[in-house]
Amino acid sequence: MPSVDIHSSTPAASVAAPPDQPRGLRANPWLTLIAVAFGLFMVGLDGSVVSIANPEIGRDLGASTADLQWVTNSYLLALAAALILGGKLGDRFGRRTFYLVGVAGFAVASVAIGLSGSITGVIAFRAVQGFFGALLMPNTLGLLRAVFPPRKFGMAVGIWAMVSSVSTALGPIVGGLLVQHVDWESVFFINAPIAVAALVFSALVLPQSRNTAARGERFDLAGVVLLAAGLLAVVFGVVKGETWGWTSGGTLGAIGAGVLVLVAFGLYESRVAAAPLLPTRLFRNPALTIGTVITALNFFVLLGVIFFVMLYLQNVRGFSPVEAGVRTLPLSLASVVASPLGAALTERFGPRFTMPLGMALQAVACFVMLGWAADSSYALMWPPFIALGLGVGMVMSSSSDAIVGNAPVRDGGVAGGLQATALQVGGALGTSVLVSLIGSRVGSTLTGELTSAGVPADAAAGLGEAKDAVAMGVAPVPDALPAQLRTAVVEGSHQAFMNGVHTSVLVAGVLCVLGALVAAVGVRRAPGAAAEG
Repeated sequence: MPSVDIHSSTPAASVAAPPDQPRGLRANPWLTLIAVAFGLFMVGLDGSVVSIANPEIGRDLGASTADLQWVTNSYLLALAAALILGGKLGDRFGRRTFYLVGVAGFAVASVAIGLSGSITGVIAFRAVQGFFGALLMPNTLGLLRAVFPPRKFGMAVGIWAMVSSVSTALGPIVGGLLVQHVDWESVFFINAPIAVAALVFSALVLPQSRNTAARGERFDLAGVVLLAAGLLAVVFGVVKGETWGWTSGGTLGAIGAGVLVLVAFGLYESRVAAAPLLPTRLFRNPALTIGTVITALNFFVLLGVIFFVMLYLQNVRGFSPVEAGVRTLPLSLASVVASPLGAALTERFGPRFTMPLGMALQAVACFVMLGWAADSSYALMWPPFIALGLGVGMVMSSSSDAIVGNAPVRDGGVAGGLQATALQVGGALGTSVLVSLIGSRVGSTLTGELTSAGVPADAAAGLGEAKDAVAMGVAPVPDALPAQLRTAVVEGSHQAFMNGVHTSVLVAGVLCVLGALVAAVGVRRAPGAAAEG
């Protein structure tokens, strides 16, 4: 049976550590959790502050909308393509090593973004940032899997998920304050001091862990190339689907080509590769497989809903980025509470209970949002925010535990990469698909809603060309319009936008119900049941 440098099957307190195992600070799993929390916090904060900084980046650097999309997409593509590779490198050569490399590289790339002075530089260094994030992220879970005994691993993952929720929640507020009172570059420079703290603390307390049995194996370079190419093509097709159209040749071609390459990757890994990059035996565990699917669905709903909620709060309701961030705090705070709660419930009842419960809460949140209007009071907003946050936090901790907790310790980094890849692909799909649904619904109802609001038919038909702006919650009201007509245009445009929102949350809610059913029927093993070797 393959061995690892640090074995998690025996609690540290129950037996003396063998001579080759770490002692002192490096023997404490809770200090390992604190150390990886620094890196996790940095990446989570960066992910949500960038969206706040994008408008100012565009103004300062003269960037087009397409350029700003690539500020996000270049990061996402590099991250998605390299996450499983980052986990495999950690498993093979040392999770501590690649976590520290990821932290340092992420910080250097962040500083380079702020100093670049051009939109081309920002896009390029965002891709570099994504690559180093892919080295960092999976090894946070891989390190936890290696040092925590099974009975405590679920709670460790719950705290891990809570840190991710806190950092994401703080992003819009911190980003808004920095952009408003300093400059957009500061949202990237802030990663430097966090990284320094992470590197110093991690150097003192993180133990090294790796799959020692893999040292003599050839590295699966062909698998790396196939997986990266397949994921790049699929994610590229997904992120461009909104712009190109989901039935366009470019979108279907990119996604189709990516799927074919991923099928080839799966066949190669299962039949040819002597030391596969992603061992297909992992998917024999139903909890791990379904946990991967539910992780993708969880972030499909979360990131898709958050995207149009921020459009609603800022463009329809007129709140500033900071004000909008404060109003979504119930969602983030509920997620913070739900993460350790979900871990505790998973430990007691298993993911077959907590995953369906979390998805059901998200479904309730989506269906309640069907009652939102353009002028809804905040009293109608915060209850679904809380339900969504509780559901997301519960699913995040239970599905992460189901994926990483059911993988052998030797594959902890790969399992962490698999979880993070599912998260990123699901989030990309959610944002693109739900926004596309809003755009489609706006296009079919805008003229009718403008006419119903009192806009003359010929003027309404002309304003129909502004459907892209309306799909972002922006009412097309030229300054020359009379006040009464301006009011009618705003009313009709906002109602068309809400029609799109209702379509999106209906689809998201139905998917959540289906996810709850799949988890309830398909998950049968409790986390931590995997072999430790």
